[in-house]
Amino acid sequence: MSDALFTAAGEDPREGLRAVRAVRELADRLEHLQVERARGLGWSWQEIADALGVTKQAVNKKYGRRI
Repeated sequence: MSDALFTAAGEDPREGLRAVRAVRELADRLEHLQVERARGLGWSWQEIADALGVTKQAVNKKYGRRI
């Protein structure tokens, strides 16, 4: 992960943008995993939204039908 962050901040825009994409994809997968875990533990959509710093509606729209 630190290599991707180093590359994302590097001088080569092509490599940097690819690294940004990789970090973004990883963050999306991790967020989905943790939302699933939180719901499995009985967390409300509001609790998840608060932890992510977004609205309840945003979380429900993104994950409501998938989880």
